[in-house]
Amino acid sequence: MRLRLAGAVLLSAAAYYVYLPLPSGVSEPWKLMLLDALFRSFMKASDVAHAMGVCHRVHVLNRVVSWVEVIEARSSPAVNVTDSALGGVPTRVFHPIGGEKLKRGVIYFHGGGWALGSGRMRSYDHLCRKMAEDLDAVIMSVDYRLAPEAVFPDQYHDAIAASRAFLSTEVLEHYSIDPERVCVSGDSAGGNLAAAVAQKLSSDDTLKVKFKVQALIYPVLQALDFHTPSYQQNQAVPILYRPVMARFWLQYLGGNTSLEPLLLANNHSSLDESSISAETRSKLNWTALLPTERRKHFRPVLKETGSPGVVGEVPGLTDVRASPLLAEQGVLGRTPKAYVMTCEFDVLRDDGLMYARRLQDAGVTVTSDHYEDGFHGCMVFAYLPMMSSVGRRSMNNYIRWLDQNL
Repeated sequence: MRLRLAGAVLLSAAAYYVYLPLPSGVSEPWKLMLLDALFRSFMKASDVAHAMGVCHRVHVLNRVVSWVEVIEARSSPAVNVTDSALGGVPTRVFHPIGGEKLKRGVIYFHGGGWALGSGRMRSYDHLCRKMAEDLDAVIMSVDYRLAPEAVFPDQYHDAIAASRAFLSTEVLEHYSIDPERVCVSGDSAGGNLAAAVAQKLSSDDTLKVKFKVQALIYPVLQALDFHTPSYQQNQAVPILYRPVMARFWLQYLGGNTSLEPLLLANNHSSLDESSISAETRSKLNWTALLPTERRKHFRPVLKETGSPGVVGEVPGLTDVRASPLLAEQGVLGRTPKAYVMTCEFDVLRDDGLMYARRLQDAGVTVTSDHYEDGFHGCMVFAYLPMMSSVGRRSMNNYIRWLDQNL
């Protein structure tokens, strides 16, 4: 009897910890709750280790990721998989066996807030294998440096170096990649890097080969407004909470994490911050860039007075290399045809939707692929153990778009 009672108490406690009120439209809510409970456990453990001075919280999380997710390069009858380097940056290469003599090529940047993850994770390994097989394409998954050891612009420089090498005659010929059919892609923080790479290299007239398309998966693209409608609507929706995204930004930009409350209040972008011009503000003015159905009932949070010294302390906040949404229209207009995936239950939804609109306004052909039941990170949870249905749908549609446009 006592064992039964103890079991019931433990089960109740576990259910209480796991349960989280979620929006009614989110895909497979119980799967997301379980995933979130796991993430929260690791995050709390990392915070404790950080507070005790054992190690940085990011190191704890990356050790868990390495233990659970990182796998060796293993070839299959359909795809040859090797670990190599592009421009000195570690890269996992997925080369389909057989097929066309000249193959399509995709360089891919993984997500993880510029601090977590690896292209050698099981989830990215599965994704890149499927892309290689379905597209008969060479996929290069880049392991750029991570915070806190590396801060902006290190990750950006790694992405640029790897992309320049990817587009070089030497690499294209070595892997039999068609120079007319190359793509830059990435998810979340990797989508940020992919967008920044597309802007930089599309404007470089010294390059003989340019990307044909860019494919951005729920990208993070700005750090001046943490009160867009999607940040307000989804601030407590897993797996990317609003405070976590602000912390990722500060880690990436080398800012002190004590500034997090100022970012979350939009004090850093108040009207008395003279370094943020009216033109810059117009590039993320969601009242003009978002459709009515996304703006809903939300109101802008724009302070008259705030903490105008933050941008001076963290200049990367307004650097277009870190925030591609702030690019000039002329720069955007030179970037290739774009695919932008967004999810309704994601704080970054509006970053992607605003970027798609600005690209369209600049004359770029854009496919905006929105998932009404999607959440941040869903595509990389398409496989076991989560087997997300919206993840599988979004992954298949992403690959289908590449097949039709690359």
